[in-house]
Amino acid sequence: MKNSLHIWLDAARPKTLPLALVSILTGSALAFSSGHFLLPVALLALLTATLLQILSNLANDYGDAVKGTDNEARLGPIRAIQSGAVTLNDMKQAILINVTLTVISGLVLIFYALDSVQSILAFVGLGVLAIVAAIAYTVGNKPYGYVGLGDLSVFIFFGLLGVSGTYFLHTGHVEPSLFLPALGCGLLAVAVLNVNNMRDIENDAVCGKKTVAVRLGQTRAKQYHFMLLAGAVIAFAWYLVMQSSPMWISFPFLLSIVVVVKHGKAVWVSDQPAQIAPMMPAIVKCSLITNLLFVGIVIAQTLTS
Repeated sequence: MKNSLHIWLDAARPKTLPLALVSILTGSALAFSSGHFLLPVALLALLTATLLQILSNLANDYGDAVKGTDNEARLGPIRAIQSGAVTLNDMKQAILINVTLTVISGLVLIFYALDSVQSILAFVGLGVLAIVAAIAYTVGNKPYGYVGLGDLSVFIFFGLLGVSGTYFLHTGHVEPSLFLPALGCGLLAVAVLNVNNMRDIENDAVCGKKTVAVRLGQTRAKQYHFMLLAGAVIAFAWYLVMQSSPMWISFPFLLSIVVVVKHGKAVWVSDQPAQIAPMMPAIVKCSLITNLLFVGIVIAQTLTS
């Protein structure tokens, strides 16, 4: 029997947490390349992003349990409420505690990094929006995750806002060139969600959870997956090629192409959702390797320039 700590660690889904951090690392590396990196900002942003991801995981556990989506037909790991280890009331309390910690961490970050009233108010608004988005994905009468808007939300928060927002907290401004790495981060995060949704496509369809994968069907969802992977790699590579540093510094990024192609082939030959289930670690690895290679190369380019 698991003790209480292990139960809540499982509910937090630690394997998903790195996905919340890569956009922060990317934004921080880009700020470093511009000469405006602040370690306290990076650490506070990483903490806040981690708390937001945990909040999303807890709320997802609660929302899917209430709606009956977490059932015996679901192929993914058994969740906390589904297993009976945590009650709905326990999870609601955990969500409230997490929201409180997220607000505290976010406010400390905002007031440490920003000076102008306009910027502070803007980031407070974005923080509130991020908390609402984390909860409303599966919780409430009309959760947006059940109508196929989860991919858009992940793209915005794990890509566009994650990268450009972190960069702004370091530097006080944004650059048009940030769009490419933000695009890469966002597309890879959506690819992770898409594997999750392809795995659960049959059960989600029965339960009325109309994810993008459910709406597209398995074959077109796989094609969509390839577009996400290809778009991410191209976006990152395009940014690196545009830099003035020697091309050889960017060569390690080719490793990400090898990893992505291997994963893409495995997805393409899969016939059943059950064959997709073991691919979650693979797509997470693809995302981490690609993002971390990009971050490492950006830092190397900066140090050699």
